[in-house]
Amino acid sequence: MKIYTKTGDQGTTALFTGTRVPKHHIRIESYGTIDELNSFLGLLRDQKIDAHSKKTIALIQEKLFTVGSILATEPKKDNRLKIPRINADDIALLEREMDSMNENLPQMTHFILPGGHTTVSYCHIARTVCRRAERMISYLNENESVPETLLSYINRLSDYLFVLARKLSKDLKADEVKWIPEKLDQ
Repeated sequence: MKIYTKTGDQGTTALFTGTRVPKHHIRIESYGTIDELNSFLGLLRDQKIDAHSKKTIALIQEKLFTVGSILATEPKKDNRLKIPRINADDIALLEREMDSMNENLPQMTHFILPGGHTTVSYCHIARTVCRRAERMISYLNENESVPETLLSYINRLSDYLFVLARKLSKDLKADEVKWIPEKLDQ
């Protein structure tokens, strides 16, 4: 199988259904950002982190391929293809993981500046890419239907990545730097 097809040389690409759209189409931007997120999660998983977090990230990466597949398919034609779905159990897994991590974290009293350790920073980068994907998918949803569970999953995933960053800070003994706004002169 050749990697290059030359079919995109004119600035278009094909969805799973064969429909060609511009490479800047919001649907392409949406699943392209999911692909970017998946790459950052791979980078995070390659760090020296606990086995449970690595396993959870690998599961999330699998789900992100499902998300990308859904986004790469026109809603009117997705029933003909046997594409898996994101369901309530997928969302519940992220919520359980967050609840479990939060049990061992100090209460958050301020916003936290990203950083403190390279691994933590990678997690925050993944979180912000996830938020960008969420914004793009939300925009896509205004024009073409996106499954509600997909939107919920991506929203919950960014929350999960924030809590994971806090857990990694604790595990790596990195300081969480609180953001405390400057007081303005009166």
